[in-house]
Amino acid sequence: MSTSLRLGVAEFRARPGRALLPGVALVVGVACLLAALVLSDALTRSVDEGAPLTPSTVGHVVDVKRQPYDENAVEANRPKLDDALLARLSAVGRAVPVQMAQADLLDANGRAGEHRAEVHVQQPDLARWPLAEGRQPAADNEVAVDKITAYERGLKPGDQVKLASADGRPFEVTVSGVMKKGGLDSRPVLVAGPDLARKLDATPDTREIWVIGGTREAVAAAAGASYAVWDPAPDADKIGNDLTFILLPFSVLALATAVFVAAATFRAVYAQRQRQTALLRCIGAQRGPLVRRSLVEALITGALAGVGGALLGGPMAWLLARTFDVTGISALFGAVQLSPDLLPSLGYVILGVVVAALLSVMAAVRPAINAARVSPLAALRDAENEVPPRSIRRVRLVFGVLFTGGAVLLALVAIAAKRTIGAPLAVTFSAIAAVTGLFWILGPVTVPFIARLFGKLGGTGWTQWKLAAAEVRRMPQRSASVALPLLLASSMVTFFLVVLGSAQEMTYTYANEKRPDATVVDAGERPLPAIPAQSDVAASVVLHHAENGSGVDPEQFKAWLKAENVPGAEKFAPGTAIVPEHWADKPFVENDGKRYEVVGTVPGTLTGYTPIIGGLTSGAPEKLLVALQPGADPARFRANLQAALPNNPTVIVQTAADERAEADRYMHLGTVLMMVLLGLSVAVAVTGIGTALTISVQERRKELALRRALGVTRGGLQGGVIAEAVMLALVGVVGGGVLGFGYAEIAILATGLDLSLPGAGVVLPLVIGAVAVVALAVVAAFGPSRGASRIRPAAGLASG
Repeated sequence: MSTSLRLGVAEFRARPGRALLPGVALVVGVACLLAALVLSDALTRSVDEGAPLTPSTVGHVVDVKRQPYDENAVEANRPKLDDALLARLSAVGRAVPVQMAQADLLDANGRAGEHRAEVHVQQPDLARWPLAEGRQPAADNEVAVDKITAYERGLKPGDQVKLASADGRPFEVTVSGVMKKGGLDSRPVLVAGPDLARKLDATPDTREIWVIGGTREAVAAAAGASYAVWDPAPDADKIGNDLTFILLPFSVLALATAVFVAAATFRAVYAQRQRQTALLRCIGAQRGPLVRRSLVEALITGALAGVGGALLGGPMAWLLARTFDVTGISALFGAVQLSPDLLPSLGYVILGVVVAALLSVMAAVRPAINAARVSPLAALRDAENEVPPRSIRRVRLVFGVLFTGGAVLLALVAIAAKRTIGAPLAVTFSAIAAVTGLFWILGPVTVPFIARLFGKLGGTGWTQWKLAAAEVRRMPQRSASVALPLLLASSMVTFFLVVLGSAQEMTYTYANEKRPDATVVDAGERPLPAIPAQSDVAASVVLHHAENGSGVDPEQFKAWLKAENVPGAEKFAPGTAIVPEHWADKPFVENDGKRYEVVGTVPGTLTGYTPIIGGLTSGAPEKLLVALQPGADPARFRANLQAALPNNPTVIVQTAADERAEADRYMHLGTVLMMVLLGLSVAVAVTGIGTALTISVQERRKELALRRALGVTRGGLQGGVIAEAVMLALVGVVGGGVLGFGYAEIAILATGLDLSLPGAGVVLPLVIGAVAVVALAVVAAFGPSRGASRIRPAAGLASG
């Protein structure tokens, strides 16, 4: 056995706890990596198992060849998958169109929703969609529903659901089975036979044509030169490992944070045993074997951390899966009730061990070399604090100022170059330079400064809080190393939430643009029935279908605009047109070979960005624009109108509040997703606080024993250690929050938008997240604080 290996093993036998301490962060980091991989596998499995299959009897697939774009081409002359093609292919073999229809799936109240259901047409003898339970639809009154719709509505085979026919009449069908497929973002997906599909949609969309029998040459000849023929691909609709790349970047970020924490812990551990290193150097040990000893030690630590992370990865993936299910994130991908493996595969365990071992060695290289370079005389001295030589402090100050100044300059460049491709790059490099300058190079100055501010906020009433701030100042390099990963994670969380909040405000701005108080339409774009009068209505106007716009009664339209307090249609009369504002430069609107003079403009959000033609009311009624009485409740109007139309379940009412609610929903999902995934890095960073406090308690045994001898209670010692944890957590959270908020505002300015303070939807998650981080820091400090409280005064003062 080599000297390096013997020394490394001896260190593990003598102080196993201290030797394994740097691996704590790697355990959490590897657990995050394997949790992301295991959860991605579960998500991919949930999506892929519902992918459509091509029956083995299908020999050929026919589709239209991709055509070059030609704006002058006549639509009627473009090749189509129509009945004529089916007839030609049927002369070669059995031709089966693969079609998708649209239908309205009614809710428990018998009303249609905003989103229509996809209905995949399936021949009884050519089952295409795998089922999780039940059987394929066979009769004309049977459907299979997707698993998310079944989960959300509590459906099972044999239950009844209501659909609306092509003419809008409701009727019941039986659920014959539940598909393995889930609708994206909870959009309903159904499978039905050809007869039922025709009842739901008279014009289904043909996606491709299957041909059973015949040779490929015969099929191609029958189809013609405008059509492509290929062999069916059984797995063509599966996504493979694409979803892995959604979660993997966040787990890699957590691993990078773990490397930062492990490096800081290695540095502290090697500093603890510098006297031992000095003695070995005095008796002739060379630097090489000492460095190799540290790296062997780090390799063993990493391998053990990899095993621990692999065992923790499954339960962490399960917790993430439950979070995704509860918050609705799973449904965005068409999955529900995710079931990741609690024990990862052997391949993942090996991956975790290898990754942890390599990262552990990488994290230990620089601290090991620096520890071996310390002269024996300097190492044998007792050092109560970390004060580097003046030359090092001078170099650190110069480089820190240069990086910070460069960050400021790049931020100004980003603002000046707003709305250009270089602005985002300038913001990115400015943020990197700011973190490098302020919190890496100048971290031993910046972090104690922030801690001093927090110490002053505590006043003079709580001695433990003041001592915690003093401890941060006593060991500035270690404190900066511990705070940096947490600061980076906090800044990224803040940045993304503020940017998401700004995007939501933009959506609100759009939703608050002038628009009808209510819009009555049919969910399936059917002609509207006669709409009964409602007491809450101040004025309304019916929009009739036209070739190039919508026709209205001019007087009704002007009365409706007056009720909406919108000018612009004073000259509107039969034979004229009102256009959206972006059409203001057009002198006329042409419809069915006739020209209508443009006499005014209105905001496009009022009319759906379509031209309004006066006097043209012969077309089918397709939309009703409503202005409500002042103080009228749009929700009450919707309920009353739908109650007055019990035989027209597909008539829906859209309001501005609906758009705001949709924006709030996506903001909520984005916030949860970012908080959870970036929270993995925060959790890894918090482990650094626990390891730093463990080392701090070991180093200060004499000091803590002296406090006990002077009358400080065990609770007082515990409170002091917990105060240090809270102090470091606040430095990272507040420092990162300020940095992330600043760069979020710079990024917003760089896009050309106005500055805006984040609303409650952004501030509240940040506050909750900050409280959670502080709580995690307190939990991480529990072990070190208990160790501090158990130090006996006599034993502690006698320790050397």
